[in-house]
Order: sequence, then structure tokens, then C-alpha cells
Amino acid sequence: MTDNPADRPSVSLLPGHHKRARAGHPWIYSNEIRMDAAAKALPRGGLVTLVSVDGRALGVATFNPHTLVAARLLDRDASRSIDREFIALRLKRALEIRERLFAEPYYRLIHAEADGLPGAVVDRYGAVVVAQLNTAGMTELESEFVAALAAVLKPSAIVLRNDSSGRALEGLESDARLAAGTLEGTTELRENGARFPIDPMGGQKTGWFYDQRENRRFMAALSAGARVLDVYCFGGGFAVEAAMAGASEAVGIDRSETALALAASAAERNGVAQRCRFRRGEAFSELETLRDSGQRFDVVIADPPAFVRSKKDLGPGLRGYRKLARLAAGAVAQRGYLFLASCSHNVTPDEFADAVRRGLDDGERSARILRSAGAAPDHPTHPHLPESAYLKALVLALD
Repeated sequence: MTDNPADRPSVSLLPGHHKRARAGHPWIYSNEIRMDAAAKALPRGGLVTLVSVDGRALGVATFNPHTLVAARLLDRDASRSIDREFIALRLKRALEIRERLFAEPYYRLIHAEADGLPGAVVDRYGAVVVAQLNTAGMTELESEFVAALAAVLKPSAIVLRNDSSGRALEGLESDARLAAGTLEGTTELRENGARFPIDPMGGQKTGWFYDQRENRRFMAALSAGARVLDVYCFGGGFAVEAAMAGASEAVGIDRSETALALAASAAERNGVAQRCRFRRGEAFSELETLRDSGQRFDVVIADPPAFVRSKKDLGPGLRGYRKLARLAAGAVAQRGYLFLASCSHNVTPDEFADAVRRGLDDGERSARILRSAGAAPDHPTHPHLPESAYLKALVLALD
């Protein structure tokens, strides 16, 4: 894509709808835009100059006339050219922040709007970089994006995991492919002193969930000498780090055989395989079986996938979190510890905390909240998008 600000089409906001954009809010909704014939005819994902009703420029944005979030602001300076250099500058700033935060190159490098590249996610696994371009605008910028990644990071491989569910809302197809370099099988990341194999091409999302890094560290510190249960264990992050911190036993449960194989491999790599067991199972049924059999663990961790993927799922999803809290608490030994998380961005922290409280009440367990946390600092939040702080986590001491 070649961007010349002088030739870029303009999209006008409706009267009275310019204030949020002028303040720097990165999203402009379709009902805030004058959707005349010219706007509707613009290509999906193209660059536009946003203007107020009086013709004053508000910035440059990607534009999709077919989605609820129609424009995504890239820069408030409408004269800025959106090209490889622009993306490289955003990457360099994000890299500068991460290098302050982390001693090793294993982190989320780009977290969409918060890092000035709306619709883009980039996770770094040493010399391997995995990106998701989730909007039509970022997809149109793909060649520039990949070239900027190559120039700034000089990775051995760049993988595009353009297979998120959000792409369908943008009218985009799903695919996963190697965009640059070479890649053979799994690669490895290091986190909190542990080593984990990941599959950049076939694992969930980009292959790892860096957002739980600090929560895994916290739970590991509670796990010395403890029996630990990790449901929805994925690649074994919580379980393996707990075992490395001295857990007497760590049991991981997941329904994905691929994830379980990676978890078992991680336990081997870190020398804790004798204290780790991983098995296939559905979380709710496994927790019910443990309750009925009287088995209890000193530490129980439940980090499920999103129960609420859209607002229409809110009621059933909150009931799901309530049930999970009840069942998970039932597997916790007296004076044990419980970790529960929600990655559903449509669930507020208060709603999640209330669902957990109700679940504990249903299970007749009393508790105190030791920690209420969100994502690790490589998942920043845009000041105008507090709802993008999607991760909620509670650590509870049960009596």
C-alpha cells in the first residue's frame, strides 16, 4: 500500500461526533460517520483522513465501511504517511518499553491500539516472531508490517497467525503461514526461569499466553510443598512453574492432546516431570469427579478460555464463571488457595468478582481475596479504551 496524504480520501464525521476523535480515542463507530455513497464505496481496510463536519482534519485512520468500528485512528497528524517507516517507529517504541520491562526477548511486543497499531498483535519468542493482523486495515498493510518487523527485530522467522475469530467480522479469510525466514517445528520461550516449547504455526492464538506471566509467578510462590491442580492447563505454564517452585505434585488437565504434549515436554525440559502429571479431560466434569471422590488440592488454578465472546453471551457466561468457582472451590483443601481468571472482555471486573463470590457461596466456602490482578505489563491498555483491559484474575485463600 502506498499512502500519499494529499491524495488520501476523506471521511467526514457527523455533527457533534468529533470530540472523542479529537481527544485521541482510537475508535470511530459507523453511526458517527457520514456514510454517504462515497464512504460506502471506499475499499475495505483503506487509509482515510478523518475530518469534522467543518472540514478540519482529525487524523489518519484505517477504514472499513462494513463494520461497527468503522475507523481506527493511527495518528492524529493527518499529514503523516502510513508506511513501513511509520510502522517501524511504532515497533521501536514498543521494543524500547519491553526491553525496560524484561531481560530476555520473550514477551508481547505489540498490543494493538495501546501500542499505536490497532488490529495488530505481535508476540516475540526470541528469534521467532508471531503476528496477528486482525483488521482489514492491518491486513492491507501486511507487506509493510512484515518488512518493518524484519528490519527492526531481524528475526529468523516471522509467522502470521491470521486465524482469529475477529477477522470474520472484518470480512477477512483465515490463514496461518510463514511470512519470512525459516521455521522447523516447535520453538522455545523462557518465562520466570522456566522453558516452554511452543508451536507457532499450530498452537492456540500465537502459541503462548504471556498475559498470565505475573499471575503464574505469584501462584508458583504459593505452591512450595503443595499439591497443585491446574485445569485448562494449556501448555503447562502454571503447573510447571509451580513444580519448579517446589510443589510436591502438579496435575494439569486440558482437552487438547496437542497442548498436553507440549506441557509434558515442558516438564521434562525443566526437570520436574516426576512431579507433574497431565491428562485429557473436560474441566467441569473433572472437577465434579474430584469433588465426589473427596480428592482435594492445596492450590487449584482455573484459567479458562473466554466464556463470554459477545454481549449476548453475558448471562450464560456469568453463570459459567459462578459454576466454575463453585466446582473449583470444592477441589481446594482446607486452608488452601484458589486462582480464577476470566479473559472475557465483555465481563467487567465487578461482574466477575460477583460471579466468583456467588460460586463460593453456593459451595459453602468462605474466603478472602489476596490479589486482584490483570494482564502482565507487556499487555498495556489504551487510556481511551479501559474496556480493553480484558483479563481479570482473583487469588483467594479459602478457609
